[in-house]
Amino acid sequence: LDEVADSLYYGKSGVVFMPERKELGFRSGLSGTISNFSLTHKLPKRVKKRLPEYGVWTWQALMNALDNAGLEPDLFQGNVKSGVILGNDSSAVAAVEQVEQLKKFKESRYIGSGHIFQLLNSTLTLNFATILGIAGTSMTLSCACASGGAAIAHGAELILKGDLDIAICGGAQEISWESMCSFDALGAFSIREDEPEKASRPFDKERDGLVPSGGAAVVILESEDHAQARGADILASVKGSGYFCDGSHVSLPSGKGLKNAALAALKSAGFAPSDIDLVMAHATSTPLGDEVEAKVIKEIFSISQKGQGPVICATKALTGHEFWMAGASQVIYAILMAKKGFVAGNVNFSEPDPEAEWLNIPATSLEMSIRKILCNSSGFGGTNSVLALQIESD
Repeated sequence: LDEVADSLYYGKSGVVFMPERKELGFRSGLSGTISNFSLTHKLPKRVKKRLPEYGVWTWQALMNALDNAGLEPDLFQGNVKSGVILGNDSSAVAAVEQVEQLKKFKESRYIGSGHIFQLLNSTLTLNFATILGIAGTSMTLSCACASGGAAIAHGAELILKGDLDIAICGGAQEISWESMCSFDALGAFSIREDEPEKASRPFDKERDGLVPSGGAAVVILESEDHAQARGADILASVKGSGYFCDGSHVSLPSGKGLKNAALAALKSAGFAPSDIDLVMAHATSTPLGDEVEAKVIKEIFSISQKGQGPVICATKALTGHEFWMAGASQVIYAILMAKKGFVAGNVNFSEPDPEAEWLNIPATSLEMSIRKILCNSSGFGGTNSVLALQIESD
């Protein structure tokens, strides 16, 4: 967590150029990466065989989250008031690998037995529920790039409803050429390959597309009573949420759904727009997406001149777009920044898009006190999930 916080504060990019993608015929060889990964939490070999690579990352994130929460994994064993709810919308590598095995050997029996469990969208939750012995909710939410945020929102709703006391929530996205080649074919990626760290440019006039990325992000949600009873260090609260669709186009956002989701999140949280200190923008660095989100933010916060409204943070300038996990990772980034008293700068924000000109977007890290936050996430199909968070006092 300290390394992530430092990267946010000092503007350290995780975006690189990957020559192997160009050799395969990609239009863009850019990607976010995970380097020097080491699995430090025990994972039985038979279980590891059932998980794709990003599933191993998610297991590490899950166990780290439990450690940070001061919880033991055996808490979940047979517990009907516990759950695991994660956002994930594809598992491409396993599907490609099994097809290649069949083509090579001409017999299906040579396909590894773990592939069937790896290729399901629900690979993470079905494996983790089994490993931990969770007897409550096990669910994967697939709503494109709104998946991670929606998983956290749904976990909070099940706790509020009384179905769960505790839930493992978050999202994950594989980093692989197999999962990204069809996106590349759409021309959606930045081709600023000579300066990888400057390629993702949320809200900037010169942005030319997103940079694909991924990883795993996990948080532990508890009911207030459950957390207080064990003396937990409560970092933040999910105060409200909203989900709405544009209902108009499969890939082009209109902003209607995002605005409705944000207003619903504010209403359910009991927040006025003026209460919000920070907006974690979805802001993927696509020409239309950022323009539409900027318009929505201006409308929600009644921004009519420069300097009005909350601070807007666009972390994808550093990470690239983490797709299915993006809505979950931004919750963690927001909490880390709030606890350390700063907002990460949009390091590639040189000249604002006309629609973003009046938004309060710092180009360099800004030290400030953060209490109330809106987290936006949007995806294909016009899906939108917005979370309203409140940082708890130390």
